[in-house]
Amino acid sequence: MTLTVRLVERVADLPAADWNALDHGGFPFLRHEFLAALENTRCVGPETGWRPWLLTLRDAQGLAAAAPGWLKDDSYGEFVFDFAWAQAYARHGLRYYPKLVIAAPFTPATGPRLLLRKDLATDAAGAGALRRQLQRALLDAATDARLSSVHLLFPVVGDRESLGEEWLTRIDCQFHWANRGYASFEDFLGSFTAEKRKKAKRERRRVAEAGIHFESRLGSEATDTEILTAWELHRITFLRRGNEPYLGAETFVQIARTMGDALLFKFAKQSEEIVAVAVFFIGEDTLYGRYWGAAENHHSLHFETCYHQGIEFCIERGLARFEPGTQGEHKVSRGFVPTTTHSAHFIFEPRFRA
Repeated sequence: MTLTVRLVERVADLPAADWNALDHGGFPFLRHEFLAALENTRCVGPETGWRPWLLTLRDAQGLAAAAPGWLKDDSYGEFVFDFAWAQAYARHGLRYYPKLVIAAPFTPATGPRLLLRKDLATDAAGAGALRRQLQRALLDAATDARLSSVHLLFPVVGDRESLGEEWLTRIDCQFHWANRGYASFEDFLGSFTAEKRKKAKRERRRVAEAGIHFESRLGSEATDTEILTAWELHRITFLRRGNEPYLGAETFVQIARTMGDALLFKFAKQSEEIVAVAVFFIGEDTLYGRYWGAAENHHSLHFETCYHQGIEFCIERGLARFEPGTQGEHKVSRGFVPTTTHSAHFIFEPRFRA
């Protein structure tokens, strides 16, 4: 198969139908609609530190494979920390940035990174060979651009297996939930020890006793007012940590309007007033918890909104997994288990490969 390599520097230059014909494994954060929303609302672009650098391979039928690449001038929004490499480069008078990151921007969730057209992804041997060709093309392009390194963040196992021995691998840990065929949330609690079950029920009861109830809205169902309220509440969480949010209000609105089937708001209401929200994304078999915010503090509200409500939704929908985000050993007592996550790194400077 003859393949042509092309670098694309704007998401808008890739037809949505071609990009979405690639096998994303049901991963919502690499849908064209999501990436286009980031670009259209200037969350990514030349001025943001996330410059699109999408490497594509084309055959006679069109787009055959691609890697969602981004040229980075910093390490902001990656969730895999490489500051030690950057500092080591600086101490040796070398330039670490720009580097190439293959990732879903601002998203610490495992998913495919070396994307193949669906008809080419079915044969395991052929798919592996094509992924290897794609990673070689990435390294060649990065070499030509004199980049310091290439980083695959949160790749799936098939991507990792296609990489050469020169790639360095890093392992981290998140806390994920697995659906064991639970019929209800009560059925799920039946898998707990008596002490853990009592704690979870107490958390849920405290929220209910505060007069708080929950309403679900898919992005396609939410009003503009609800979407903007969700954005304002999630911004509070970022501001408390001294940061601005990754996504703008317009980004929330565009995602809701273009891929509303994959966006879920869980609104906590008290006397019909929204007091908190959790923002989730829905994949093919996985729920992803991404953002949270509250206008006021209520005991156990964070646990109920972000964890218990998410698990209940997964059980109702028959979703297999729930990834609630990074960090948090406190999740273990609420039914989440330690889960290994991976990243892979190609460092061109031989002195820093050890």
